[in-house]
Amino acid sequence: MPIITLPDGNNIDFPNKVTGLEVAEKISKSLAKQALVMSVDGELKDLYFEINKDSSVKIFTSKDPEGLEVIRHDTAHIMAMAVQELYPGTQVTIGPVIENGFYYDFARKEPFTTDDLKKIENRMSEIIDKDVKTRREVWQREKAISHFIKIGEKYKAEIIESIPGNEELSVYHHGETWHDLCRGPHLLSSGKIGKAFKLMKVSGAYWRGDSNNEMLQRIYGTGWATQKDLDDYLKRIEEAEKRDHRKLGKEMDLFHFREESPGSVFWHERGWALFQKLIKYMRSRQDDAGYKEVNTPEILDRQLWEKSGHWEKYGENMYTSETPDEKVFAIKPMNCPGHIQVFNQGLKSYRDLPLRITEFGKVHRYEPSGALHGLLRVRAFTQDDAHIFCSEDQITSECLEVTNLILDIYKDLGFENVILKYADRPDVRVGDDEVWDKAEASLLEAVKASKLEYSINKGEGAFYGPKIEFVLRDAIGRDWQCGTLQVDLNLPGRLDASYVDKDGSKKVPVMLHRALFGSLERFIGILIENYAGKFPFWISPLQTMVIPISEEFNDYAVNVSKKIKDAGISSSVDLKNNNLNYKIRDHSLAKIPVLLICGKKEVDSNSVTIRRLDSNKQENMDIDQFLKTFSALNKASSN
Repeated sequence: MPIITLPDGNNIDFPNKVTGLEVAEKISKSLAKQALVMSVDGELKDLYFEINKDSSVKIFTSKDPEGLEVIRHDTAHIMAMAVQELYPGTQVTIGPVIENGFYYDFARKEPFTTDDLKKIENRMSEIIDKDVKTRREVWQREKAISHFIKIGEKYKAEIIESIPGNEELSVYHHGETWHDLCRGPHLLSSGKIGKAFKLMKVSGAYWRGDSNNEMLQRIYGTGWATQKDLDDYLKRIEEAEKRDHRKLGKEMDLFHFREESPGSVFWHERGWALFQKLIKYMRSRQDDAGYKEVNTPEILDRQLWEKSGHWEKYGENMYTSETPDEKVFAIKPMNCPGHIQVFNQGLKSYRDLPLRITEFGKVHRYEPSGALHGLLRVRAFTQDDAHIFCSEDQITSECLEVTNLILDIYKDLGFENVILKYADRPDVRVGDDEVWDKAEASLLEAVKASKLEYSINKGEGAFYGPKIEFVLRDAIGRDWQCGTLQVDLNLPGRLDASYVDKDGSKKVPVMLHRALFGSLERFIGILIENYAGKFPFWISPLQTMVIPISEEFNDYAVNVSKKIKDAGISSSVDLKNNNLNYKIRDHSLAKIPVLLICGKKEVDSNSVTIRRLDSNKQENMDIDQFLKTFSALNKASSN
């Protein structure tokens, strides 16, 4: 007689074994109608799973993340079912749930087209309307391999052979004609899925992610609990496409990429101006916070990277070179070993701590070509990197100072919705568990002291220490991981860093790794997409464009632009032989925030006519008043 304990602590007794659906019906009929999946003692199960012992049970609906995930999982299965019904001979491989949706990889000679996606969607709707029942079976390994080979599913057979022998093999049937190898759980029937789904695109994908294997076709889809949720998501996607930094970067003449140097940015004048503005701003904030800026070599001997542990743990991502005298060097993927070398110059005492060293350091990391994505994923980038050398009892206070600095800087740049992710020790790491225990406890204390919302990412720390990731939310609701803060009790000791404590003893300092932007390249990409290229005036790469109505007023326009520059506001003059409307359209597309138009009226009154970005209104303003107004805006916003 199982006793079912509910989340509110209440118990329900059943005379015999009971399914999740029966538990839901016992609670309420409305819950039974909405129920999709359940957890039994913390493990997700199908609603038809039979419970035969005392258990804690929680029922999930489409309003719960667990419910939405199983909707997406079932939608993936129904998509694969529809594909194989429409295109016999197509093999299915894997089909997981991902953020906002799902995908399935298919082996098929003919490429899927946009028209095919529509046909598949229609067949999926038909299967959902039929409300075909779901059934789970456990198969013996030999039976499963033999069966899938027999029906021509060689990839499934290969998957089964790679599953550990002690694991249960479950096969899910959807209706009487289609089934797939799957851990589950799944919905009771296809009708529970609903119609809030859409197939988004087709792309290539290597079998098991290995470029030496066959190329498969991956169909991506999105699935939601309601049509409104789907519509809202599609609107966000549409808006994101409009904000694509690669498109805007071209329109705004900021940067470009070339195959001759994949993953490296070719900055144009305006893009580089934006880059330097961010560095100038960050340099000022760090100076106020007591950081000492340094610069360290980009190429360092292999022996240093071996001693630091990077060669063993990170070697596959490093660029290396062998010199004619047979020495091996690596281009730095990180700045930390170089900063320890700076710390090690001269005797340090406890009075020198905390010592905050910062660098705008150019680093290089090999990323697979398929992972590269504009400014957001590059191979060469600049970190606003800093390392704080401190004692163990200074960890929490320093971490809090860093956290407050990061949040303040993000606020200046328009990001006020920030959450923290705390990541602890990964499987591959340096240092013993005692050291990791101490580092994790100190950092978690700082996270809790910040009183910010946080989540825990198990096993996602750096190989040398636990870390905090700062995740900011942009204007259209997307989350971006940017800043990081890491506690390191390993690397300083490996590279012989030490200080003299109060009692005269020699101690190894704690090293806090800190980046606020993270990568300047990536952060600029995020800024572009957040603002859709329409930056706040103070960080806009080119703040003003002066446009004479005709050649007659060129000299006046040039003089106006010079006065603006002298006031600390960036400016340029358009002296091209184009009509005024063309110039306005051209510079509006480039997202220049303020256009200043000059003609006879303006010359006679020593004024300018102002046209702001995204506004058809024009206002006339005396030049001195313009300089006063916009200089104040420029300075106030960048403080």
